[in-house]
Amino acid sequence: MNPSSAVMATRDQALSFSNNPFSQAHSFPFPSFKNGSFVLPINTQTRKPKPNTLFTASKRFQAITACLGERNLPAKALRQILELPGVHQGPACFDGLSAKLVERAGFQYCFTSGFSVSAARLGLPDTGFVSYGEMLDQGQQITEAVSIPVIGDGDNGYGNAMNVKRTVKGYIRAGFAGIILEDQVSPKACGHTKGRKVVSREEAVMKIRAAVDAREETGSDIVIVARTDSRQALSLEEALWRSRAFADAGADVLFIDALASREEMKAFCEVSPFVPKMANMLEGGGKTPILNPIELEEIGYKLVAYPLSLIGVSIRAMQDSLIALKGGRIPPPGSMPSFEEMKEILGFNDYYEEEKRYATRTYPVYSDRVSSSPYSIQRAQDDSEQRGQSPQDPVVEVITPDVYNNYRADGSRDPFSGIWSRTLRVRITGRDGFEKLDVRIPALF
Repeated sequence: MNPSSAVMATRDQALSFSNNPFSQAHSFPFPSFKNGSFVLPINTQTRKPKPNTLFTASKRFQAITACLGERNLPAKALRQILELPGVHQGPACFDGLSAKLVERAGFQYCFTSGFSVSAARLGLPDTGFVSYGEMLDQGQQITEAVSIPVIGDGDNGYGNAMNVKRTVKGYIRAGFAGIILEDQVSPKACGHTKGRKVVSREEAVMKIRAAVDAREETGSDIVIVARTDSRQALSLEEALWRSRAFADAGADVLFIDALASREEMKAFCEVSPFVPKMANMLEGGGKTPILNPIELEEIGYKLVAYPLSLIGVSIRAMQDSLIALKGGRIPPPGSMPSFEEMKEILGFNDYYEEEKRYATRTYPVYSDRVSSSPYSIQRAQDDSEQRGQSPQDPVVEVITPDVYNNYRADGSRDPFSGIWSRTLRVRITGRDGFEKLDVRIPALF
């Protein structure tokens, strides 16, 4: 797509532009996209609707293209990675913190893992429990936490071809650079577990076509990764046939999950040689042989995912820490970062530096009208200049409660009402707005 060209959009699509979660604060490791500096020309020549005419989804009008260009930044960055030589590693994250750690480690992009998101968010197995809405919400938190492109796990599109279109459009709005779509039946599950079943050839191909249509309808450039689980469900030959069909339908990257040998991996990479291939190095005992990046590049892969490394080591680290705590010990220093390191990772220091830009001298604001509160505030007007006080002197307030007028249910006055509530309250507030002292002194009667 030519980003400077005008695009047509429906009313619903145009309204969604204003909610674009991918801000210009995002940056990418490419000069042309640094700090979101890629700005598209805005077309202000819009056509006014006729009086008393309602906009409907079927009517189309000229949309402002600037938001589309901004939304396409992560996809364009991912496409540049696909054009680079060599194989490119992408760890799978499951929340904003894990994604941030991937970026800090120097990786160019990352994946989201449905297995890991289901485990971390729900504490449940990847057997179809996690929903579209939950994956979308988790994904948006991830894309907002980092500036590198993120490829989202779109499962099987959460339904038929129409659901696939909705899923793709939702992932675009969430700021994903790419989306993985598979051909499993519902409920789907991890491709390396038993009992995998896939939809028919026709339905599988039609879903990829629907994803491509959704991309074109939104004017997006999101990378579509077409995955088939038919190797374990049916046969290698069926998986190879579906991969070719996915490429013909417009998929940008091909992925056969759970290939069982190096020879099968080579056969896959010979299919549609001009379409990049993705490998899945499932750690800890999956069906696919674990190869190093050099070996994967020699076979013909372009992208490689590591789906369980982060969630796996997190589980083991938490287990070890809990054992230590239960035994009356804290985790040893070498097993966890220091508090200062954690603050640096999470951005506390950056926050403090940026906070200085907006620092102001805060003065307490009070209302001069009579309050209905049982407490009255006695304070002098701010005449520090007349009294020669420094503007940094604190504000001293003497707050005395009014006597409570308590009545019985029959309306008669309690002769002892109110005497227990008499106190003298002194509160000192600094000019920085922070409370320095707040004491209550009994009146002793």
